[in-house]
Amino acid sequence: MEQLKMTRSRSSVGDQVMAMIETTGTMNEDAPIYNLKAVVMETGLKPPTIRAWERRYGMPTPQRTSGGHRLYSQHDIDALKWLIARQGEGIAISHAVELWKKLEAQGEDPLSQQEPLLSSEPSPIITAAPGMEIDELRQEWVTACLAFDRLTAEQVLARAFALFPPEVVSVELLQAGLSEVGELWYEGAASVQQEHFTSAMSVQRMEMLIAAAPPPLRPERIIVASAQDDYHVFSPLLLTYLLRRRGWDVLYLGADVPTAELEKTVKQTKPQVLIVSAQLLATAASLIDITSILSEYDLSIGYGGLIFNTMPQLQEYIPAQFLGTTIEGAVPVIEQMAQKQPPLPQIKKAATGRKQAIVEFSQRCPLIESNIWSSFAAAGKATDQLAEMNLEMAGIINAALKFGDSSILSNDIAWIHYLMTSYRLSKEEVQEYVDAYYQAARVHLGGSTQIIVDWLGELASS
Repeated sequence: MEQLKMTRSRSSVGDQVMAMIETTGTMNEDAPIYNLKAVVMETGLKPPTIRAWERRYGMPTPQRTSGGHRLYSQHDIDALKWLIARQGEGIAISHAVELWKKLEAQGEDPLSQQEPLLSSEPSPIITAAPGMEIDELRQEWVTACLAFDRLTAEQVLARAFALFPPEVVSVELLQAGLSEVGELWYEGAASVQQEHFTSAMSVQRMEMLIAAAPPPLRPERIIVASAQDDYHVFSPLLLTYLLRRRGWDVLYLGADVPTAELEKTVKQTKPQVLIVSAQLLATAASLIDITSILSEYDLSIGYGGLIFNTMPQLQEYIPAQFLGTTIEGAVPVIEQMAQKQPPLPQIKKAATGRKQAIVEFSQRCPLIESNIWSSFAAAGKATDQLAEMNLEMAGIINAALKFGDSSILSNDIAWIHYLMTSYRLSKEEVQEYVDAYYQAARVHLGGSTQIIVDWLGELASS
C-alpha cells in the first residue's frame, strides 16, 4: 500500500510538471521533481549531509510527498551547488548559508553571483573523504569511549577534525556522542564510569579548542557560567567555543559559580550579556536569585539547560531570555542580545510567604533526615545512599518553594526518574523513600511549611 501511495504521489507531481510544460512551454525551476538519489548524483553530497543542512540551516527546502519522501527542485540543486562552491573558497557552511540569506534579503539572486565570494572569517577545509560521514565517526568514537579506549577515541577525533569543520565535530560528534552515552546510562546500558570517561574526553577536547580559538573581533563581552552547585560543564563550554569562533569576547567562568561571586565578576568585567547554564531543577532555582540581584546592572541575562527543556513551565518564573532548546539555536539569540537589549519576557511571580517556608524548611530538614535514617535502619533497609538522596530531595523541595509551583513535585515526576536513574533504584524503592519522607515531614513540618507536607502527601498517595 505504501508503495502504491508513493507511485500515485510521484505520478501526481509528474502530471503537474507535464501540465506546466504544456501550458508555458518551460519547466519551473521551483517544481519539486527530483528525489534524494538524483540530488546526490547531481551534487556529490551524501544523503546525511543534505538532511543535516536542511535540519540545521534550512537549506535546501524540499517538499514532501504524502508518504513523507522528499522531492527537490532544480533551484534546490543549484543552491546546493552554490554552497559547495563557497566551501571550495574556504567558507564554512554556516557562513555560506548566512551569505546566501543576506544576498536574498538585499533583493539579489545568489545564483547570479559569478565571482568568488571570499569570507572575512576563514574556516578549515570542509571536504570529507568518500564514504565517510560524521555519523559513522560518531559511532566509532562512542564505541571507543565505551571500551575506555582513549587512543582509538583520539584517533577518531583526529580524523573527524581533518574532514569536517570544528563546529560540526563539536556539535555532531562530541555533543551528540556524549548525549548518546548519557541515554545509554539512563537506560542502564552503560555504567556511570563509561559516562564519566566519555564526558571527560569531551570536556578535554572542548577546552583545547577554546584555548586555540582566535582572539575576539567584537567589542561586546559575554560571560558564560554554570549556576551555583551545577557541575555540568560541556554545554557551556561548547557555547563558549561556538561564540568565540564567531569573533565574540567570551569570558567562561566554569562550573558551580556562586551567585554572590557572579555579581562581583559582573561588576568588575562589565559584560553586555550574562549566560547561565542550569541542568538540574535544584540549580535552576538559583536563576531567580541571579536575575533579582543583577537587575540593577545594565546587561542582558540569558539562560538554558536540560531542565528547562524537560520542564518548560519553569521558564514562566525567570525574568531573563530563554535561549532555546539547542546550543546551535542559542548562538543567534545571544548575538542579538549582545547587539541590543531585548525586553524581558512576562513572568509569573511566586506566591507570597515562600521565603519564610524556605527558612523554616532549612532549619527542620536535619530532623526530617534523621527520622528517615531511623525508619530505614529499623526496617533493615539499605542506608548507603540516603545522604545523597536526602540532599537531592532537599534541593528539589527548595526549588519548588522558590518557583512557587506545586506541579514541580505533585504533577511532574521527572525528578523521580532522576532519582531512579542516578541511584539505580526501582520504582518501588523510590516510592518507599517518598513515603518515608512524607511521614517524617508530617512530624516536623507545619505552619508555613505545611504546603510541603501537602505536596509530599500527593506523591505518597499516588
